[in-house]
This record gives sequence, structure tokens and C-alpha cells, in this order.
Amino acid sequence: MAAYALAIEQGADGLECDVRLSRDGHLVCVHDRTVNRTSNGRGAVSTMTLDRMSDLDFGAWHDDWPGSADELVQADETTQHGPLTLASLLGLVADTGYRTKLFVETKHPVRYGGLVEVKLVALLARHGLAAPETRAESPVVVMSFSSVAMRRIRTEAPHLPTVLLLGRLWPHVADGSLPPWADVTGPGVHLLRTDPDYVERSRASGHDTYCWTVDEPADVALCRDLGVRYLATNSPADTRRLLDG
Repeated sequence: MAAYALAIEQGADGLECDVRLSRDGHLVCVHDRTVNRTSNGRGAVSTMTLDRMSDLDFGAWHDDWPGSADELVQADETTQHGPLTLASLLGLVADTGYRTKLFVETKHPVRYGGLVEVKLVALLARHGLAAPETRAESPVVVMSFSSVAMRRIRTEAPHLPTVLLLGRLWPHVADGSLPPWADVTGPGVHLLRTDPDYVERSRASGHDTYCWTVDEPADVALCRDLGVRYLATNSPADTRRLLDG
């Protein structure tokens, strides 16, 4: 939570998270299939209850020191055991008056298949976020590398905007087209380095571009010059300075 709060403080317009389902049906913000790398425990997220994961330390593995004393105090005050839940992260976004857009990636393949999208839409509905008046005004965007997952979202919540994430430019999307249940294309920055014209092809097909893991100054400049709509970075403050410079 401290990292997300700091991102907002540093000028991020949006936040990105990965979600998985715990054994007892809670949406937790955990990237990996297991908790092995990011906690002091072991096991698959899908086999553990939220209470069980709440006993684990998900913070101590990350031993980088904050850049200032203020950040260190903030991190200390918000240190927590257990994984961050999506419900808690939605609370942080609500505190901004929904000025900060939340990009939620559902991870696949997973043990529970399409249940993760069903649970996600249900949680958003409880927060009044599942049926925005327009996709452009939605404070939540749903993403996945799974086209099937995005089709589920379109079925369950037709007005939620979707991003189809791409690790490769497969032949059926290389021309800039997307399936009808995907609104925005989501290539990794490595794809734009080798095929920068893809952004224009997507724009010609009516799709904005979301580019992920844009940390190097040259990549930030590339995305800016190509007209990428959404840029995901691990360094909000540095990226903001580059974009505003």
C-alpha cells in the first residue's frame, strides 16, 4: 500500500495491480502464482486462505531503502503482514475521489478459471464501479493477456474498458486490430522498439495503446513520440519529469 500511496504522491495518473483468487474467494494483489518469491512462506495463492496469507510477511523481502526520511517513515507506518487485497486498494483510489485510474490485471491460467473475472465484477459492483456511464469515464480498467478473460468482462460488465495485453504481436493483431471485446491494445515496450509503427496501425483501427514496463528514458521518449495513451512504469517521479520536461 505504501508503494501505491507514494506513486500517487509522485504524480501517477493511474495505478496497476495484478489479482488472483485465494482459496476462500478473496481477490489479492499478488503477481506470482505462488507466494514463494515475495513472502516468507511457500505455496500457491489459490491453495491458501486470506487468513493463512495474512500470517506471512510480504514486505521484508524488498530491502531497498526509500529515497528520503519522509518515505521511510511513511513505509514504516504502512507496513503490513499479508497480501494487499483489491478491496483495500479500491479504498485508496476512492480516497483520491477516483481521480486516479486503476488498471486491474487478471492473471491466467489459474486454478479457478473465469471465477476471477466474476469475483472482480462483483467487487466492483459493490463499490459502484461496474457500470460506468461511459468507458472513457470509468475509474477502473480491466486487463489480461487472456483474450477469453476480456470477453468474460465484456459479458459480465459491458461498460468496463478492457486492455488486451500482448507479449508478442501475433498475426491476428499485428495489423492493429483487436477482438470486439478489447478496447485498448497493450504491448510491452520491447514490441514498440522493434515495430514502432504498431501504435499508428492500432490508432487507425480505433484503439489506443497501453505500453507496459516503460522505465528507461529512451523508452519513455519513444512512447511519448509515438502517442502512446497509457504508459506503465516502475518509476513514476522520474517518468513524470521526463514527460513534463
